[in-house]
Amino acid sequence: MSTSHRIGVAQGTALFVGAVLGGGVLVLPALAAKEAGPASLVAWAALVAFCVPVASAFAALGMRYPDGGGVATYAAKAFGPSAAAPVGWLFYFAVPAGVTSAAIVGGAYVADALGGGHGMTLAVAALLLLGSFTSNWLGLRLSGGLQLMLVGLLAALMVVAIVIAAPDASGDNLTPFAPHGWLAVGHAATLLFFAFSGWEAVSHLSGEFSDPRRQLPIVTALTIVVVAVLYLGVAFTSVAVLGSEPKRSGVPLTLLLERGIGDWASAVTAVAAALLTFATTNSYIAGGSRLGAALGRDGDLPSWLAPGNRAGEIPKRSLSVLASLVAALLLTAAVADIGLDPIMSAASACFVAVYIAGLSAAVKLLRGSRLGQVGALGALAVVLVVFVFYGAFLVLPVALVAGAKLFQLARRRRAAGGVPAAPADAAALTADGVPSK
Repeated sequence: MSTSHRIGVAQGTALFVGAVLGGGVLVLPALAAKEAGPASLVAWAALVAFCVPVASAFAALGMRYPDGGGVATYAAKAFGPSAAAPVGWLFYFAVPAGVTSAAIVGGAYVADALGGGHGMTLAVAALLLLGSFTSNWLGLRLSGGLQLMLVGLLAALMVVAIVIAAPDASGDNLTPFAPHGWLAVGHAATLLFFAFSGWEAVSHLSGEFSDPRRQLPIVTALTIVVVAVLYLGVAFTSVAVLGSEPKRSGVPLTLLLERGIGDWASAVTAVAAALLTFATTNSYIAGGSRLGAALGRDGDLPSWLAPGNRAGEIPKRSLSVLASLVAALLLTAAVADIGLDPIMSAASACFVAVYIAGLSAAVKLLRGSRLGQVGALGALAVVLVVFVFYGAFLVLPVALVAGAKLFQLARRRRAAGGVPAAPADAAALTADGVPSK
């Protein structure tokens, strides 16, 4: 029985917003304000502007090359087939670390509201991840519909927080505007940079739209507007109401909600954290699982992963691999007491490398669009500067690129030795891995 389903504008926008709007909105307004004072609002605005060329570049590439391979497909189109495996490996094997770190952040807020410790944090994280994998296992019809509902609830909650707190805004909290100098605005922007990531994840969903050329520009524009309004609204209200240094370093959203619902604010913020976590992990798992099937289809990962690579199908084998890696990482974090920072930094280093590949491909492939090419080039310059600050964590993307190249070399040697290589196209397989008649 076919499980094929294509997503439309509403579900696509929910998945895109869920990927870009992460849990950072719960803590970053306060951290940025502490770094640069009210001038941190300039950093927020600058990153909203930066988001436009990045999102536009990925949308343009998705319109031209709609495929589950996402950035790996774009790299192959721009630089040749051998470029797909390194880029694909960078994202696919970083997804477990990325979704695990996001789930731990959400779990920490829920555990704090319930008075639990590290064990409860990991348990909640595991439940959130289980829910995300389950929704994707059941298909994008459920996953996209659930995402639409969650993003709607989350947006409504953030708007309520802004409206409740807005009457308490004071111009005194906006002066002095740049107490730590304008250089601090640059530091705040670096801090906020990854609040606007996620476009690399949803690039793998381009082939799932029923009409990518018409729908992707609409979905991208709606996502930018929603994210800009929510991020800038919460950031401005936080500074104008709470000042640059709130008395307690808790979550700004909690402090804003306290003005209207009192002691319930902490519990409501925990719910918001859970919603944000699920929305983010749901989108990344949806994109990552489709990338794994596409890489198996093209022979850049074992062909066993290929079933489910067609648009509208469920890549269950790829989902199983990602779920296994996530479970192993959670277990390791629990046994070895690994903190959040190294997991998040390792994932971020890989995701930035993917951005570099995607924007480099855009510079080459969007030659017919002067505006698109210039925008991609400017965004690429910014991302390259950020990339060098990862230091020792750059070892991971280098290792994954090397692993992908070794896999390609081994495949070529098997082919040269008369052993059949992985099929370049697994379209002849059904969703269950059975050869079609």
